[in-house]
Amino acid sequence: MDGKLHRQVLDTQALPPRERFGMWLDMMASTPTPLRVRTAHADDFVARAEFVDLGRMQLIRYRYPSVDCVRTSKLIQRSDPDYYLLALTLSGTSQADQEGQRARCRPGDLTFYDCSRPHEVSHHADPAGSAYAHSIVALMPYDALPLPPRRLAPLFAGRMSGSEGVGGLVADFLIRITANPEQYHAADAERLGAVGLDLVATLLGRNLVSEDEMPTEVRRRALQAQVRAYVRQHLGDATLDPGAIADAHHISVRSLHRLFEDEETTVAAYIRDERLARCRRDLADPALSDRSIQVIAARWGFRDKAHFSRVFRTTQGETPQEYRARHLESARIVNSTASAVNLSRTY
Repeated sequence: MDGKLHRQVLDTQALPPRERFGMWLDMMASTPTPLRVRTAHADDFVARAEFVDLGRMQLIRYRYPSVDCVRTSKLIQRSDPDYYLLALTLSGTSQADQEGQRARCRPGDLTFYDCSRPHEVSHHADPAGSAYAHSIVALMPYDALPLPPRRLAPLFAGRMSGSEGVGGLVADFLIRITANPEQYHAADAERLGAVGLDLVATLLGRNLVSEDEMPTEVRRRALQAQVRAYVRQHLGDATLDPGAIADAHHISVRSLHRLFEDEETTVAAYIRDERLARCRRDLADPALSDRSIQVIAARWGFRDKAHFSRVFRTTQGETPQEYRARHLESARIVNSTASAVNLSRTY
């Protein structure tokens, strides 16, 4: 194992066309919340599911032809693990029906429902666009969220925006994690899941207009997640500092520092470490070897070359030049070896 967060992939294209839909049905039957699936494409069902395990939160990124799904009382009796599901529509149009409520969702919309209650879900590809519909779902056990089912019931099969506010943060989290899980460490899976659950809990609380009912710790961690996301989005701004971050989130600088009291870092150190991580990535990238170190440093908010060199050497134990040369040489050796292997295979 290389220590990176991995996804498990099921792709029906690995089988002959006549066996593809059966493979998909078997996969759906093995999930914690089995569904009855209907489709007009059963004779050649080209679909893909990518699973990312974040501890108490499981993410699944789907691509499939148009489908209609039902979770019946009989299926619930066979498998009733008490799960909630949050779905983000990426393309096509989707609809969720549960207990008399209905959500019609377009790309960028979120919907939420209780998997332990009967429901219907449909997702159709855009006739004028791709032949496939795309979505991401997050499965969460009941006790992973701080509000009881009776309080969440008004949100079942409801539509929530995934393009602004906390909904935008939730959607961004789902998209980023499932698009490139290998960018994260497997050891951080549980913590990433906790961040995702806090964001979902905050989203649901806001839509219930019941933020006061949210536990203080959940609100604190959700705000911290927003702050971290804001920092990552503004690393290139040399004026980014605790004051600017506090102003952007309508809190005092003192409150901002309190958010990080239980962490192993400070706000300023977090900004510095994130900037250095981006610089290390770019310095080690052969595709960016023609860019000067000063340009790379400035891209990530280090405007003073001397200051950047001091900070980099203090944290890395070597200069930016030494770091770059070492990594580019390693990449050159790897590429040369791969080329030699390919050449020998050719002959």
